[in-house]
Amino acid sequence: MKQKDLTLIIVIAFISAVVSFVVSTRLFVTPANRQQKVPTVDAIDSSFVKPSSKYFNAQSVNPAQQVQISNNANQNPFSTTTGQ
Repeated sequence: MKQKDLTLIIVIAFISAVVSFVVSTRLFVTPANRQQKVPTVDAIDSSFVKPSSKYFNAQSVNPAQQVQISNNANQNPFSTTTGQ
């Protein structure tokens, strides 16, 4: 590659970079897109609304209750021995 070719490639790359920068700032970053509306958050207070008694009552099902499927005396169920 000759010295003249390398200089020409560098000049073309520089000009294309400048042109692409100018075009992209005009197309993608318009002044209208720079201003955005941000929703505000309500202040947190210390009051607590009691949940509905339709779902949270003494007769409702407790999902955290332990369920026993069968009577198993094995204290270490994931051991490699069969326990015979």
